[in-house]
Amino acid sequence: MSAGAIDGVMKLLTYKNYYRKATSNSRQGKEILYRRVSKYLYCSMKQQEKKLRFEQLTSSTWKQFESLMGEKGGCGNCWCMFFRLPYNTFQANKPEGNKKIMKQLVNKGEPQGLIAFINDQPVGWIAMAPREDYMKIENSRVFKRIDDKPVWSITCFFIKKEFRHNGLSKQLIKGAIDFAKKKSIKTLEAYPAIPYAEKVPHPFLWVGVLSAFIKNGFRIVKQSSKSRAMVRIDL
Repeated sequence: MSAGAIDGVMKLLTYKNYYRKATSNSRQGKEILYRRVSKYLYCSMKQQEKKLRFEQLTSSTWKQFESLMGEKGGCGNCWCMFFRLPYNTFQANKPEGNKKIMKQLVNKGEPQGLIAFINDQPVGWIAMAPREDYMKIENSRVFKRIDDKPVWSITCFFIKKEFRHNGLSKQLIKGAIDFAKKKSIKTLEAYPAIPYAEKVPHPFLWVGVLSAFIKNGFRIVKQSSKSRAMVRIDL
């Protein structure tokens, strides 16, 4: 059973008393709880069985990327431009400017990231490019370079709502590693969050979660706070 499935079951179990109060007897409440848990486990396991297919974001896959990101551009009209632009420029470009800049970069053939598909449906996104393409990271004191190695940075995740909590972020990282190996990229770097509570709002986790990177072989190379770390993997 996946960690996501276990977490889901535990959340359902916390509502045991609720089901008892909502029904005329505890037996009926237990039956409702059993059906809910069984359905959750079945859906979770079926989701885990689905394999992701990855395609690089290019002009030919732009429509799929646009569909995945939706009207909000992933989150807050970002369109994965947050790390690429000065903050004031990034904010001023909303709602359509960031999308236009991203499309221009894609049309130029500059690397942006990978789209994950289940069958032909785009379900996830992982942003990755040479570190120097992300000005906010290059200028960051928290994530200052630790050496002169040429590295690619993984900066952002987006998973379609109905596919979240099913371990897809771990698969996205694995897809990025496989892509890097094919392109002879020697080092990947990322800046994941370290959740500080059981329930953390999704926007705070768009940089990825530390545990998903560790499970894919990354190691912490720098940690300046309890909530963020810099991790790397050498390929």
